[in-house]
Amino acid sequence: MAETTETAPRTPATPATTASHTDTAAHSDLTAPTDLAAHTDLTDPSAGLSTPRRLDSSLLLALLLPLLYLLQDPVRRALAAPVMQSWTTVFVAVVVQALPFLVLGVLLSAAIAVLVPPSFFARALPARPTAAVPVAGLAGAVLPGCECASVPVAGALMRRGVTPAAALAFLLSAPAINPVVLTATALAFPGAPEMVLARFAAGLLVACAMGWLWQRLGRADWLRPPSRGTYEGQGRGAAFWGSVRHDVLHAGGFLVLGAMAAATLKAVVPDGWLRVAAGHPVLAVLALALLAVVLSVCSEADAFVAASLTHFSPTARLAFLVVGPVVDLKLVAMQTAVFGRGFALRFAPVTFVIAVAGAVLTGAVLL
Repeated sequence: MAETTETAPRTPATPATTASHTDTAAHSDLTAPTDLAAHTDLTDPSAGLSTPRRLDSSLLLALLLPLLYLLQDPVRRALAAPVMQSWTTVFVAVVVQALPFLVLGVLLSAAIAVLVPPSFFARALPARPTAAVPVAGLAGAVLPGCECASVPVAGALMRRGVTPAAALAFLLSAPAINPVVLTATALAFPGAPEMVLARFAAGLLVACAMGWLWQRLGRADWLRPPSRGTYEGQGRGAAFWGSVRHDVLHAGGFLVLGAMAAATLKAVVPDGWLRVAAGHPVLAVLALALLAVVLSVCSEADAFVAASLTHFSPTARLAFLVVGPVVDLKLVAMQTAVFGRGFALRFAPVTFVIAVAGAVLTGAVLL
């Protein structure tokens, strides 16, 4: 019995056996992560998953090119239609005429934002708020930029101790009466210097009226003081190109949208509809004033959009030029971000009413 229960001696491992175990272990090492990843996918969606590939521009272009190739005949026929030819002509004309002024305004605005310290305006303004409002309004002519640039500059003025009434007057006048805007208006309305003068007078009137109104009725708790400047703490080069990129991306995109809307109104909307709106003086002014708010065209380019709306009276187009730089969707959004939602909800509607009234009054006198 002892001999039968004796354990047999172990057989030493041969190279073949060792290789077999090595292959098995290697196979286990190769397959275990796969099984673990599969279990991880089932149990924890946030672990072990690769980031899904985003639809970048190159992939989108690769998908669109075959589609355009297949649809080239219908697209060619659609573009050959008289309506589309008229739309394309108006769109290209507005963009090509406005783009140089947009680029010039963005470059000059960035240079002034970097080279001219905000404390300069604080020292140049009178100490009395009532007198500082018109001076700040006239000082807006030295900032050749759109409303995208005036909001951060107005915030910087408040941080430097400028009274809010004067800073708000500067905010409204800068995109309305600066030299680039007036030059673009003169080219968009050739042979009509009264339109340039009317835009300058109405823009300054609205800016001063809103500044004095805020000085009279505004409350401190309606305005959230801006915390810091947009480009403070950066070098001049970084601040300059940061300002350029911001204005080009925002103002350029809105310019394209405005040109598309103007081309659509010109080519698609029946002439009878435009005549109905243009035939009533009050309705024409309100229609173009609301259109300026919705389109949010850069003030350096809106003159060319207004010039293309030939069905409307000069006063109605003046309302488009006066309302756009002081009340539009992108400006209200920027005011909300910098000064608070409560300020924007109170300031924008009153500014709209004052701008329409100022345009009508100025148009009645000068146009």
